[in-house]
Amino acid sequence: FVLAMLIMVLQLLISPKLVELTMRVRYVTRKEYPRLFQMVEGMAMTAGIPAPRIGISQIDLPNAFAFGTSVRDGRICVTKGLLELLSDDELKAVLGHELSHLKSRDVVTISVLSVIPLAMYFIYLQFAYGFRRSERGSNTALIGMAALMLYFLTNLLVLYGSRIREYFADQGSVKLGNRPSSLASALYKLVYGAARIDREALQGVEGLKAFFASDPSRALQEFRELKSLDRDRSGTIEPSELEAVRTKAVNLGLAEKMLELYSTHPNMVKRIKQLSQYQFL
Repeated sequence: FVLAMLIMVLQLLISPKLVELTMRVRYVTRKEYPRLFQMVEGMAMTAGIPAPRIGISQIDLPNAFAFGTSVRDGRICVTKGLLELLSDDELKAVLGHELSHLKSRDVVTISVLSVIPLAMYFIYLQFAYGFRRSERGSNTALIGMAALMLYFLTNLLVLYGSRIREYFADQGSVKLGNRPSSLASALYKLVYGAARIDREALQGVEGLKAFFASDPSRALQEFRELKSLDRDRSGTIEPSELEAVRTKAVNLGLAEKMLELYSTHPNMVKRIKQLSQYQFL
């Protein structure tokens, strides 16, 4: 039973159909979005991977995501809200980030790793509650508690791995020819755009936020942290502003550190500071 449940959950985690339905994805043609196809296909050729299918998610939340069960099955989607918010350079930088996820097979890797804490949780339930009337109840309870501890530890490791993959995908976008300031500016706009969205509108996509280029559930807090980076209040992060971040220390409070610890995405200020290190790649 446990094995069957794990297989079912794994299929749900990486099933393209589930993502398509939840995110209301419509795949588009070159005739509809020629510029989008030009960006994606050009970078896919540079990355040495097959060009993924391109879709538009019919939601207002500005973001992008990549998914698929293999590199050859890759799909990249941008939301309707994203297309209305970013410049061409910023959009290309975000697409490069998502292409890097596909090239590194991050979606499948993180999904498979996510099964480990899930298995530990099922074992905990089985031993902690399934054998209460057994003569070996005390021993099975101990096994259950050990499984619970492993669940928490492995879950933190999976989240850490997910955050690391975001840093690598940012670097991958730069290696595909995008300016670090373009990606930094795009991330800033994603945070701003998500902060304006009604909180109730985010509930429907909460379960898929690990796929996104940024975590929309943290947008309000992140926008407060990022405002100081936009010194001229232009709504973008210019190369000179990104350069200023490079020598600036990032000091997170305890609350911010704990929030990041349980998140699939790095703290956005830390992420943009890391982008500033790529200015001369």
